[in-house]
Amino acid sequence: MKLLELTAHELADKITAGEVSAAEATGACLDRIEAVEPQVAAYVSVTADIALQQAAEADEKRAAGEELGPLAGVPLAVKDLMCTRGLATTCCSKILENFIPPYDATVVERCRQAALPMVGKTNMDEFAMGSSTENSAFQITHNPWNTDCVPGGSSGGSAAAVAAGEAFVALGSDTGGSIRQPAALCGIVGMKPTYGRVSRYGLIAYASSLDQIGPLTKDVTDCALMMTILAGHDPHDATSADIPVPDYTESLTGAVDGLKAGVPSQLLGEGIDPQVRDCVGAAIDELQSLGLECEEVQMPHIDYSLPVYYIIAPAEASSNLARYDGVRYGHRTTQPTEDIYDLFAQTRAEGFGPEVQLRIMLGIYALSAGYYDAYYLKALKVRTLIKGDFDQAFAEYDVLLSPTSPTVAFPIGEKADDPLAMKLADICTIPINLAGIPAMSIPCGFADGLPVGLQIMGRPFEEGKLLQVAYAYEQATNWHQQRPVL
Repeated sequence: MKLLELTAHELADKITAGEVSAAEATGACLDRIEAVEPQVAAYVSVTADIALQQAAEADEKRAAGEELGPLAGVPLAVKDLMCTRGLATTCCSKILENFIPPYDATVVERCRQAALPMVGKTNMDEFAMGSSTENSAFQITHNPWNTDCVPGGSSGGSAAAVAAGEAFVALGSDTGGSIRQPAALCGIVGMKPTYGRVSRYGLIAYASSLDQIGPLTKDVTDCALMMTILAGHDPHDATSADIPVPDYTESLTGAVDGLKAGVPSQLLGEGIDPQVRDCVGAAIDELQSLGLECEEVQMPHIDYSLPVYYIIAPAEASSNLARYDGVRYGHRTTQPTEDIYDLFAQTRAEGFGPEVQLRIMLGIYALSAGYYDAYYLKALKVRTLIKGDFDQAFAEYDVLLSPTSPTVAFPIGEKADDPLAMKLADICTIPINLAGIPAMSIPCGFADGLPVGLQIMGRPFEEGKLLQVAYAYEQATNWHQQRPVL
C-alpha cells in the first residue's frame, strides 16, 4: 500500500516498527501537497521547515527511547483560525492578513506535545462564516472528488487536505456544522465534540456558545486517537469541562448489540436529496442488521433551528468581531480618516468580506434596543426547547441518526448568490451546536459519484458511544477506504 493511502494509525504503526521514519512520512506528505495543491487549494500556508524539524525531533526522541503518543510522527493540518505562535493566523480574512500570534492554541500545543508535525494552515470561510469555503479572502478550495465542486465549509481546507492525502489528520472547528458537513462532502470522518470537551483557548471566536474544535480523519480509529489527544480540561478556557477523558479507543469494539437509535423524522424530510436519503436509509438498515435497534422519533422544535441559529450566532459574532478596529492588531486602513470612528469604519469595510459584514449587521440589529426581546431573547428560549427535544430523545435512545448534509457537494458558485440555499446546507447539523451535544459524520455511500455522510449524535460527553456505533458500521462497509483520484 502506498504511504499516503495509509490511515494515521497505520502510518503510526509503521513508524513505531521502524519501517518508515516521521521525517520520511512528512516529506512524502509535503511532496503530495506540492503535487496536488494547484488543483485542491487546501492550504493558505505550508510550513515545510517547521514540519520537517518537528518530524526530525520525533525521530530523535524515538531513537532515544522516549515514550511518544500513539500518533507521533503523523503529519497534521491546522485550520487557520487556531493560533500558532510565530506563524500567521488569518481566519482567511484581510483584517488579520498579517497577524502573528504570540502563543499557541491549546489544541495546537497538545498536538505538538504528541509529536504530530504540522504541515500547514488550511483554508476556510472567513471567520468560519460559510458552508462552502468560497468566502475565504484568499482562495477557493476544491473538492478532491470533483474539483468543480465545493468541499463544504467552513473547515473545507482541512477536509480537502485529508481527503486528498495532503495530511493524515486535521483540526477543524464547528459552529453550525463546519467539521461534519465538509467531512461528509469530502468522504472522511469528522467529529464535533461536546461543548466544553475540547479547549477553545486560542481559537479565534465566531460564536462563543456554539464553537467547538474537533478532528477530521480518514477513519474512526484515527478519530478516537485524535480525541484522546485533544480532549481534556484546560484552565485557560472558562467553558472547558473538568471531566476525566477516557481512552476512546476502548469504544472501538465493533458491537452495537443492546443499543437503541432514534431517527428524527424532521431530519429526513423536506430538503433532503432523495439519493442522500437512500444512502442514509441503507446505512441505518446495515446498523440494524448488526444489532442496533432503530426507530423513528419526533423532535418538533428542530424545525426552528435555522432561524434560531441565525439570530444567536450573528449576535455573538457582532460582539466577538468588535475587537477588530485597526487600533490594537490586524489591518488598519491607510486611507485618510476624519476621526477615530471613521478609522474604525474604513478599517472594517476594507478588512471584512461581504458575508462577515452581513452577519455582523444582523447581529447588531438583533441585539439593538427595541429588538433584543423580539429576536435574541426569543431565540434563546427556543434554543432551550430544542435542547429539551434532545434531552427527551436521549432519555430513550443511546444515539440519534440522520444525514449530515441534505445534499452532496455542489458546484462552485452554484449557491453563491442564493444565501438561503447556502444556509440550508446546515439544516441537519445546526441543531447539535444549539444543544451542545457531540456528533460525528462518517462516509456511508455515494450519490452522483460524490460522498454522502451519516451523522451520529449522542448524549453530552458520550463521544465513546458515537465512536462505538461508527466503528461497527465502518467495519461492516468499505466506504471509508475509497479515495479520490487527482
